[in-house]
Amino acid sequence: MISRTRRMLLTASGVAFGLAVLPRSSQAASGKWHRYSRAVVIDGLGGPGGHATEDGSELTTREVDDIRASGMTCLHLTVGEVGTMPPDEAYQKAVESIARWEAEVDRYPATMVRVRSVADIHAAKSSGRTGLMYGFQDGVCFETDLDRLETFHRLGIRVIQPTYNRRNRLGDGCMEPSDAGLSHTGHEAVERMNALGILVDASHCGRVTAADAIRHSTRPVAFTHTGCAALADHPRNRTDAELRAVANKGGAAGIYVMPYLSGGKQPTADDVVRHIEHAVNVAGEEHVSIGTDGTLSTIALTPEFVQSFTANVARRKAAGIAAPQESVDGYLFANDLNTPRRFEELADRLSLRGHSDDRIEKILGTNLLRVFDAAWDS
Repeated sequence: MISRTRRMLLTASGVAFGLAVLPRSSQAASGKWHRYSRAVVIDGLGGPGGHATEDGSELTTREVDDIRASGMTCLHLTVGEVGTMPPDEAYQKAVESIARWEAEVDRYPATMVRVRSVADIHAAKSSGRTGLMYGFQDGVCFETDLDRLETFHRLGIRVIQPTYNRRNRLGDGCMEPSDAGLSHTGHEAVERMNALGILVDASHCGRVTAADAIRHSTRPVAFTHTGCAALADHPRNRTDAELRAVANKGGAAGIYVMPYLSGGKQPTADDVVRHIEHAVNVAGEEHVSIGTDGTLSTIALTPEFVQSFTANVARRKAAGIAAPQESVDGYLFANDLNTPRRFEELADRLSLRGHSDDRIEKILGTNLLRVFDAAWDS
């Protein structure tokens, strides 16, 4: 059983002291890419705070300042739990997690705004605030009662992964050796998500499960946070055929900032750019995005952080939800993107490599905006 997502399990000791690992451009944002301030910038999987932000804890003043400084228009924030647990317990924890973040939005209305529709994302951009949109990375909280999907939609859930790494009653995750695909319940869940206006996210699904979801869905499907298997063979990364299938469905594949881009080593900005470029070549520039799978604030590599990260890796392995190549030195951020303005840094790098401003704007956010519009009917 796992009681929090990977990001939320790390303790609060790692950001107060020690040397922060900063990007090559200096502590301040470079500001080189001239269209960043006007672009709609969406993290397809990421949230406010740092690795120290646990369920139930309030954002610190520094973390709120980082949200303001980031230039992010919208964050797709994971709420709820992942891993095997009683569905009723997972349901309760999901509601509590949503309530926690609703309180944060209420606490900082000049900084954050709720996102329930594409119009809300546009409103966030025009008002200079950052929108929070909620999603699940596991269907365990509704797997025995699909009527709960309507409740969660009313509470703001707009993206759902049917499975995490392991099997549940909806289907098989990417770590299941048999990968039997979506169950009958899983197919019905996809139908209900389509009807309600919830984006189907296949990021952690097994390959057969993902193919079933893409085929069965009547709306676009996304891999909100993934990498390219052609560059780094890993169950969490997607094959060229899968990238094309999502593109053909009108969806998008978001490249994450994870060790699975680089054989288990801590990733670099070059790794992220390499996977973005491959995805563009395979799926087309209209179907690639960024989903960091991280938190917004700078991470300080203190002894306390290292100890906490090591303990978290051990807990995930003990719970049976760890993926291959999870290791104590495969940190989940890139040193040269360790800034709240990491999307600006990536835009700058893409621009320097000759990508057009229009393409960069699509990758930073407008591709996801189109997918949300088609998936949500709003």
